Amino acid sequence: MSQTKTLSQPSDFSDIRDWVFDLDNTLYPHHVNLFAQIDKNMTAYVSALLRMERDEARKLQKQYYLDHGTTLQGLMIHHGIDPNDFLEKAHAIDYSALAPQPELAAAIKALPGRKFIFTNGSVKHAQATAGALGILDSFDDIFDIVAADYVPKPAGTTYDKFMSLNRVDTKRAAMFEDLPRNLTVPKALGMKTVLLVPQNLETTVVEWWERTSGEDDHIDYVTDDLTSFLKALT
Repeated sequence: MSQTKTLSQPSDFSDIRDWVFDLDNTLYPHHVNLFAQIDKNMTAYVSALLRMERDEARKLQKQYYLDHGTTLQGLMIHHGIDPNDFLEKAHAIDYSALAPQPELAAAIKALPGRKFIFTNGSVKHAQATAGALGILDSFDDIFDIVAADYVPKPAGTTYDKFMSLNRVDTKRAAMFEDLPRNLTVPKALGMKTVLLVPQNLETTVVEWWERTSGEDDHIDYVTDDLTSFLKALT
């Protein structure tokens, strides 16, 4: 695995024409902690739905996340919930923690070809997040969990649907993600893969399956600064 914070050879990405970005903890740094609000809302949803104490609800929430890719998918499979109701409540958050990132917007716009947001969240959440960051108009389209028929990454069928819908040549595409397991399929499809990690990785609390290991051969590059990484390419 090539663990480099900045690229010494931008030519590594010279043939890329489709740039695919995850949303949460990818287009904004992990330390902003925006997702913590969503996480809290999901725990509250599980607690109310199943009449569980918070700690018990959180444990089940995380188990569904691990087993099914999202808490939503687990709740749909095991409890038949309305996904739209869940998404609306999960994403009822305060976006003021996000500040405009003009350098990131410029760096994304400068990339040759098309740019996509590919998220396990909703279009509404993606638009609000990217809008608060000032980068929304840098993207050509958003592919969300609804477009994926609520089957989340890392499911191969969801990547296939995204690639087919947008006619992506995976040999000329790159994927940016904060979850190692969500880069396995892109790498197998021939995409360049970039993992976004927290700036203070050793002190940041994440689930064990969200951490990198020495066996993550499906990750080509690692960075804790998306803006600098992209600027180095242009």
